[in-house]
Amino acid sequence: MSAAPPVVTSAELGVDDQERPARTLGGFPARLVAVVSFGLAMLALWQVFRPLPQGSQYYLVVFLAVALPLVFLAYRSGWGRLDKADGPAPLDWVLAVVTAIVCLYPVLPFTLGEGGGGYDAFLDRQGMLAPLDVVMGGLLLVLVLEACRRTTGIILPAVCLVFLAYGYYGGLLPQNWTIAHAGLDVDQIVDALYNSGSGFYGTPLDVAASYIVLFTLYGAVLEFSGAARFFVDLSVSLFRRSHSAAGRTAVVSGFLLGTVSGSGTATAVSTGAVTWPILRRAGYRPEQAGGMLAAAGVGAILSPPTLGVAAFIVAEYLDVAYVTVLGWALIPTLLYYLGILLSVEIDARRIHAEGRAPADLADGPLPTPWWKLLGRFGYHFSSLIVIVVLLLAGMSATRAVVYAMVLALILAVPDRILRARAETRAGEEGSGTPRQGWSRREVGAFVLDALRALAYGMRSALPVVAVCAAAGVITAMTTKTGLGAQLASLLVKAGSVLSDDPAVVLATTAVLAAVALSLLGLAVPVTASFVIGWVIIGPALLDLDVAAPAAAMFVFYFSVLSEVTPPTALAAVGAAAVTGAKAVPTMWAALRYALPAFLVPLMFVLTDSGQHLLGRGALLDVLWVSAAACVGVAALAAATGGWLFGVGAIGPIPRGLAAAAGLTLLYPAPTATAIGLAVLVVAVLAGAVDRMRRRTATDTP
Repeated sequence: MSAAPPVVTSAELGVDDQERPARTLGGFPARLVAVVSFGLAMLALWQVFRPLPQGSQYYLVVFLAVALPLVFLAYRSGWGRLDKADGPAPLDWVLAVVTAIVCLYPVLPFTLGEGGGGYDAFLDRQGMLAPLDVVMGGLLLVLVLEACRRTTGIILPAVCLVFLAYGYYGGLLPQNWTIAHAGLDVDQIVDALYNSGSGFYGTPLDVAASYIVLFTLYGAVLEFSGAARFFVDLSVSLFRRSHSAAGRTAVVSGFLLGTVSGSGTATAVSTGAVTWPILRRAGYRPEQAGGMLAAAGVGAILSPPTLGVAAFIVAEYLDVAYVTVLGWALIPTLLYYLGILLSVEIDARRIHAEGRAPADLADGPLPTPWWKLLGRFGYHFSSLIVIVVLLLAGMSATRAVVYAMVLALILAVPDRILRARAETRAGEEGSGTPRQGWSRREVGAFVLDALRALAYGMRSALPVVAVCAAAGVITAMTTKTGLGAQLASLLVKAGSVLSDDPAVVLATTAVLAAVALSLLGLAVPVTASFVIGWVIIGPALLDLDVAAPAAAMFVFYFSVLSEVTPPTALAAVGAAAVTGAKAVPTMWAALRYALPAFLVPLMFVLTDSGQHLLGRGALLDVLWVSAAACVGVAALAAATGGWLFGVGAIGPIPRGLAAAAGLTLLYPAPTATAIGLAVLVVAVLAGAVDRMRRRTATDTP
């Protein structure tokens, strides 16, 4: 066996990510969407080096005017008879045209009564919109919510409507209520959404059009270059003989493939299509394997060098370089994957102890040695390395990813040549000299595939564009009414109910915030979850003197972890579809693997020392807090897996002690660390005594 099977995408398996199923287009609609998507990709790349002279908001107007109509052509309405099986229906074409007109209205140089007149005239009417401005803004609101409904479902549009209702009817609330305000009329709401920097064209869409789209394009190009296949091949080759090889392969391939897809669900599905047969042969149950795949895939969104799309919003909100956010995520990423890998090792030992794995697991043909794969295809790592190097050198994230994209396109050439030669040797061995070089037809096919990859990358970003435009509704209403500060005050008051002690208030508020973010993530995509969480929960943490980086990363982590949080857990549902497992047990298995990721963010905010996990502070402080957290994660893995290394299977009492030790060690304070280590020693001794007692009972006739 020379390599892993070809990587299968989530779309090919019929498993959806956060977006709802897109249409399979053909004929003229397919060509139109592809051409327009490619043109929009070129506009995004052009903006990096030659920004439009009218400013960034002008670019966002044009960007949305091109992207939003594509949603109506590429995604079904779900309205039964109004949909066609083979392409857009007449209503979809009408909505696409109306959307383009409404979006372009602010920049059209035509005067229409008191409205129109071009971009400068439109901006001059801020706060005093003409009747036509209000009509166009209202239409765009409806179209944005419909586009969001088509791509993500009804929940996020419903949330937006709640915020709009609060903005309009807030003046009717009793004035002694904390969240009461004067109320906004229709003109004020439309002005905030359509003609300001905090609505449709606010920070979420700015980040989507300036950062997220570029990294999505990069992911598509990286997959086109053959990097995805190489990452899986390498993972299979690295761990070919060890008892825990199957689990390690799934985790490492999920991490590497996540740099390509940028989606936890898509990564879990794509990795599972390749590694599930290996996991099944190694003795993993379907639910167990699905949970591991989901946790590993979601972890890729939390990991440098790409992170998830919300990380770009973190950088924008805090006005820091993207490489700074990457630095904050480094140690938490190591802790997350340490927890998963330790759980994998425990699973492997349990499986073999229970006799569920075949005795000949290590037999059979070996994959290509890892050093040969690195020698042939190791250059695929170079574009990822280039991003990090350029960011560290001070280059902007947008330019760094464009240069990495160009390098990945160049590296696609040797990948195709090497794989074509290998296939030729395999298929025509002994039949003659392998053909050298490419024909003109093959060169043309390569160029066309590259262009299609760019178009596909842009099309795959459409759901994020729709979500970010809709998120502008939430941020605008929150800013205009002051709701964020008011809800933050309520959250802090709820934390003060138990005690007046500042530490207790902070801990209670952090736990309440974690629960709220987890529940919020069940209903809306990660990006929207972060935006809502930051404007509501962020101020509460800041009011309690939590540093802004710690508060932002706290919100970011819990927003991402919604993909493995029951009862929705999209990544777990996708993995369950691949392994044939039941969805709910798979969710709980994923939660077990991802447990450290739910606890580590609490460390960021509970004490000032917790910020050392973000790499902030003196080196020695960072090292001791990180070391304590590593031991705490190991203790939690032992507690959830029921296995202590060097001891074996442990009973309820040692597991309870290990859990207590892990939780104590995750509180970043010297006294807590000492207590946690002492409890862990007791857990090990209790486990050893328990094992000796059971062994004695077994040996006694």
